[in-house]
Amino acid sequence: MEPTTTYIMRHGPAEDDAHSGSDFDRALSAPGRERVLRVAQALVERGEGPRVILASPLVRALQTAELVAQLCKPAEPVRVRREIAPGGDLRGLLFEIIRSGQPRVMLVGHEPSVSDLVAGVLPEGFAEPFEKAMVVGLRTLEGTRVARRFTLHPKTLAWT
Repeated sequence: MEPTTTYIMRHGPAEDDAHSGSDFDRALSAPGRERVLRVAQALVERGEGPRVILASPLVRALQTAELVAQLCKPAEPVRVRREIAPGGDLRGLLFEIIRSGQPRVMLVGHEPSVSDLVAGVLPEGFAEPFEKAMVVGLRTLEGTRVARRFTLHPKTLAWT
């Protein structure tokens, strides 16, 4: 199987409270939308735009995914996957994607799930804070083993 890239992204900064009072409905803030668009533009400029984008059903994650899709132009519309919601089986979904051989799939989710996932699948772990709108690119090696390709830091747009 050819190595593939999976992008793990945390949703952008969101409003503190939703009109409904439900955490599920918290939307991206105006600065959050701007940050997500800057990150998406950086992905495009680096040739790292995802071909498939899967998002948590929570409003802020879905809005993040849709903003990334506007600039990255994936092959299909954003799809919602419950496994990415808090408490879902994000690790199981990642391994499903790896086994399928789909190239360049982005998962847009939440803390602490995204940092737990990345720390749990990388042999060296992942100890840095997973900032809002951060993207970690993972490359498959063999089987379901992965390595970190890059981290895109959302505040500085630095690639490490």
